[in-house]
Amino acid sequence: MKVLFLDVRAGYEELREEIDQAIARVLNSGRYILGEEVEAFEAQFAAFCGAGHCIGTGNGLDALHLALLAVGVEPGDEVIVPSNTFIATWLAVSYAGAVPVPVEPDKATHNLDPSLLEAAISPRTRAILPTHLYGQAADLDPLLDIARRHGLKLVEDAAQAHGAEYKGRRVGSHGDAIAWSFYPGKNLGALGDGGAVTTNDPEIAERVRLLGNYGSSRKYVHDLRGFNSRLDPIQAAVLAVKLRHLEDWNSRRSERAQVYSTALAEHGPPTVPDWAKPSWHLYVIQSDDRDRLAGKLRDDGIETLIHYPIPPHRQQAYSGSVTDGSLPIADRLASRILSLPMGPHLTLEQSEWVADRVLAATSGRS
Repeated sequence: MKVLFLDVRAGYEELREEIDQAIARVLNSGRYILGEEVEAFEAQFAAFCGAGHCIGTGNGLDALHLALLAVGVEPGDEVIVPSNTFIATWLAVSYAGAVPVPVEPDKATHNLDPSLLEAAISPRTRAILPTHLYGQAADLDPLLDIARRHGLKLVEDAAQAHGAEYKGRRVGSHGDAIAWSFYPGKNLGALGDGGAVTTNDPEIAERVRLLGNYGSSRKYVHDLRGFNSRLDPIQAAVLAVKLRHLEDWNSRRSERAQVYSTALAEHGPPTVPDWAKPSWHLYVIQSDDRDRLAGKLRDDGIETLIHYPIPPHRQQAYSGSVTDGSLPIADRLASRILSLPMGPHLTLEQSEWVADRVLAATSGRS
C-alpha cells in the first residue's frame, strides 16, 4: 500500500468547488493587495483563536519577526528559544537583531521545559519564544508566570498548532503575540505562503500591521521603518474556506493519531498531558534505530520524514553560537525521531497499515 506522508492535493480536491469560487471572487474583484478578503479572514481567524486581533503577513517567518519587533525586541536583546525546533524560530530572533538563547525541551513532550527557563534569563533577556511543537501546546501557564515575574514578553510560535488547545482554550490568545504559518502543509494551509499574528493587545496589533505595510498607516505616510509582508487576498480567501473545515480535519487527524497510539502503546507513542488537546500536525515516534526503521517503512511504500534531522545549534548558520555538547536532549531527539504519515486525508486503513508495518519492523517480522 502506497502511503504519502501528507497528501496536500487531496485537500484541494475535497474543497475544489468552494476554493475555485473563492479564487474567482478575488480575481473578479480587481483588489489584489489587502482589501475585504484579507479583512474578513483576519476577523474569522481572530474569532477562531479567541483573540482580539489578527494581522495577516506574507509568511510564518515574517509573522515571528514582526511579532518580536512589535513587543519591543531590539538589537542586542536576548530571546529564549527552544533548542528543539525548526530554524525559523531562531532566525526570527536574529532578524530582529537579537540573540537566540536555547533552552532544552521536556523529554516527554519535546516542548520547551519551563523548569529550565529561569536559569537562562539574563539582564539582556527581553522575550520568551516557545514553539507549540508538532501541534501540541507548550505548558503556557508556567511560561506566562515566569514572563510576568521577570517583566518579559511571551511570543508564541504556533506555526503547527492551528486548533490546538491548552486547558480547554485554543492556542492563539495566551501570550502577548502569537505567530502563525499558513504554509501549504500546515493544518490550515494556503495554496502558497502566508502567515499571521494574533494578539489581544491593540497596540501590538497596530504595530504589526504598520511594520508589515512599509510602516505606513496611510499611503505615502510612514511612521516606522517597515517591511513588505502582507497576506495575499487570494490566499486569504482560500484560508477562509479551509477554516470552515478545520475542526473536522483536525478531528480526522486525531482519529488517525489514536490508531497509531493504540497500536504502538508499547513502543513509546507521543506523550500528551491531560491539559493538552493537540492538533496533530505531526505524529512523531522515537527509535534507537531510526534510519533502519525509516528504510523498512520506505520499502513498504510508506513515506516518513524527520522533524528535524539537524537542530538549529548544529546548523552552519549558527556555527559557534552554542558550546558543543551543551544541548544533549535536542541532539538525542534529532537522532531518534521519525514522523509517520499524518493528515486529514490519510485513511483509517492506511494508518492501520502504517502501524502494522512499524510493529513488523521493530519486532523483526516481515
